[in-house]
Amino acid sequence: MPQKKGTIVLMGSGELTATMVEIHKALLAQLGSEPRAVFIDTPAGFQLNVDEISRKAVGYFRDNVKYPMSVASFKSIDSCTPYEAEQAFHEIRQADYLLIGPGSPTYAVRQWQQTPIPNILISRIENGACLVAASAAALTVGRFTLPVYEIYKVGTSLHWVDGLDILGYFGFNLVVIPHWNNAEGGTHDTRFCYMGEPRFRKLEQLLPEEVSILGLDEHTACIMDLETKEATIKGLGRLTLRRRGGELTFEKGERFPLDVLQGKELGKVWSKRPTEHFAEKILVNSVQDSFWETVHSCEDTFRSGLDRHDLKQAATALLELDRTIWEAHLDHESSEFISQARDILRELIVFMTTKLEAAPQDQAQCLAPLVNELLALRQTLRNNGQWKEADAIRDCLHKADIVIEDRKNGSHWKLKS
Repeated sequence: MPQKKGTIVLMGSGELTATMVEIHKALLAQLGSEPRAVFIDTPAGFQLNVDEISRKAVGYFRDNVKYPMSVASFKSIDSCTPYEAEQAFHEIRQADYLLIGPGSPTYAVRQWQQTPIPNILISRIENGACLVAASAAALTVGRFTLPVYEIYKVGTSLHWVDGLDILGYFGFNLVVIPHWNNAEGGTHDTRFCYMGEPRFRKLEQLLPEEVSILGLDEHTACIMDLETKEATIKGLGRLTLRRRGGELTFEKGERFPLDVLQGKELGKVWSKRPTEHFAEKILVNSVQDSFWETVHSCEDTFRSGLDRHDLKQAATALLELDRTIWEAHLDHESSEFISQARDILRELIVFMTTKLEAAPQDQAQCLAPLVNELLALRQTLRNNGQWKEADAIRDCLHKADIVIEDRKNGSHWKLKS
């Protein structure tokens, strides 16, 4: 019986947020019994916090998706020993669910182009696995990759670099642009993955005519099922497909044949690509800025309160965030922004719960690690006949209202009642 082909999932952002929890769960459920989930760390391999990002992904799957995830670590071709590289390749070959996310797309492409990783990913998809390429990783899988950092942060001239073209293997002549509707810039245009409209129009002109652009809004997933030959849009936003001056959009919940992404005309009406002038939206964005400034202020206050063990401050920040979201709803704020703010609120609640669960439940539990170490030291002193020193430890603990009881099976302690 021939092997069923797998799935390619492109995410515009939010791969480790509450928005995508149910999407991850549904994708895993389609893979049968106990699929192996793996996170690949390469896009962030140059960052000092790369291991922290990996731990966040593993923790997110454990705590939110309720599923174990391991890490295939291939930070760079130079830093990995041959043995470490083979370990990573083996992890990827064994994976049924592959998640790749934040970092630099051009860095990831440079590392992977010199390895078997692109071919391994293609082979896994061919054999039924699910590849989730999100944020930076989504930029790598098409025919060309957008050098976001180089253009947006460094100011290099507008250009594209060759992508891994994993999509090309399956018949999709595309470039993928996540963060399509990004609004972080406030009064300056950061749509189209931070490029803004003027720059992105010039970038479009640099692409070969036969290449289409797949734009994904933030917190949005395009699920490409290669077996059913159908795509589905999930999450908060939409997918935008541009080709030869025309544009198609697909809203969340829509399904359509993969043939559309392969350049075939199937009756869907193409609209003329809109001409949007960002300057006309500055007033709207200033209002949105005010909303997000309040949201992020509440988030910062909440985290500050937890860091200082000030639960009253943390709770007050959550209530203020809830009030802000409700007032924004009454003021007819963007439903997308309200959904994103609610995601933040839910994540903060989960974060607080995790913190409280990890905290000592009572005074005895809090003191236990220190007291047990002191008792072990005291026992060593007693064994060496250093009675004076051993008694000094007992007396110090007694002054702290900790009672020591020496029994046949060892020393035990309790708090003075």
